Amino acid sequence: MSEPTSPLAGAKYEGFAGVVAMGLQGMISLRGDLGAEALGKAVKAVTGVDVPAPRRIAMKGETGAAWMSPDELLLLVPYADVATALERLHEMLAGTHFLAVDVSDARAMFSVDGQGVREIVAKLMPVDMRRQAFGEGDFRRTRMAQIPAALWMPQPDRVQIICFRSVAEYAFNLLKGAAAPGGEVGHLS
Repeated sequence: MSEPTSPLAGAKYEGFAGVVAMGLQGMISLRGDLGAEALGKAVKAVTGVDVPAPRRIAMKGETGAAWMSPDELLLLVPYADVATALERLHEMLAGTHFLAVDVSDARAMFSVDGQGVREIVAKLMPVDMRRQAFGEGDFRRTRMAQIPAALWMPQPDRVQIICFRSVAEYAFNLLKGAAAPGGEVGHLS
C-alpha cells in the first residue's frame, strides 16, 4: 500500500510574507442539524470544541471545527486520527440524520505568515481583510482567483487556507505571486 503524501511536499516561498504548503491534515466534512444536541456532543467528543457560530472556527490544539454552511462543519483532526474520529461520530450519531466523510486526501492546506498576510488575501479573495472586519477565529468560504477556498486566521499575522488538492500547485503559485517582494501596498498591515 502506498504511503499518503501531502501535495507539494512542504514547498515554501519567502516574499514580504512566507507561504508554506502544509503537511497532511485530517479533515472530515460533517453534515447534519448543527443545532441538534447529539451533533454538538459528537463534535465536542471528537474535537474538544463546541459547534462554532456561523462564519467562525473553533480550535483546540490540532483539532477544531469550522462552520461551512447552515448544515455543514469541517472538522480538523490529526491525519492519523481520522478513522477513529469517523468511527466515534458514527457511534454517537447513530439513528440521527447526518453524513460524515473523510475529505483529507482531497484537500491541501497552506499557511501564510507575516505582516503582509491581509494584503496577500485581499489581492486574491473577495474578503474584507480590515482588522475590524476579519480577525482570529473568523472563517470564510470564498474564491481565491478561479478556485474555491476557505481561510481563517489562527494568529494575528497568520492565515491558513484550504483548497482542493487538484489545484494545490495553482494555489501555491497564486500565493507566491501575491507575496512577491515589491508588491506591498501597506493599506492593511
